[in-house]
Amino acid sequence: MIVEALAMELDHAVKQTHTLLERLPEDRLGWRPHPKAYSLGQLALHLGQIPSIVSAFVAQDVSQFPTERNQAEAGSRAEAARTLDEGHANAKAALARMSDAALSTPWKLERDGQELMTVPRMVLFREFLLNHFYHHRGQLTTYLRTLDVPLPSTYGPTADVDPFAAPAAT
Repeated sequence: MIVEALAMELDHAVKQTHTLLERLPEDRLGWRPHPKAYSLGQLALHLGQIPSIVSAFVAQDVSQFPTERNQAEAGSRAEAARTLDEGHANAKAALARMSDAALSTPWKLERDGQELMTVPRMVLFREFLLNHFYHHRGQLTTYLRTLDVPLPSTYGPTADVDPFAAPAAT
């Protein structure tokens, strides 16, 4: 039952994220709000990669923290969306191989032979996949707002869209 709930939440999160990726201004993918920040294209691609990264981690008892921090940049909306769809499929397949009992088994993250953390796989899915995903999706909304891109509704009305408003009279 927990596995199914995680899969449903992931499905919903991916659907909402697609509404943001559809708004990426392709001529601004190299834009970044600060020199230390990801570019818009890097952030969009990373968002799509998160489900695949976590899917690879969950299949291992011990994963290595990546030492390389060079994030590739999406070259288009389509690439960002395709990466997200691939990640979604990978995460759904990983969840399909899990049982609720397996979610309580430990997973360890190491870097250079040093243990960084040990958590149940459930925490891996919640923290590293879903919460991490939501964090970066929130960043993406901030990037888009800064670029004056109208935001779609994700959790309810935005300053740009009120899904509950009556249609404008014509």
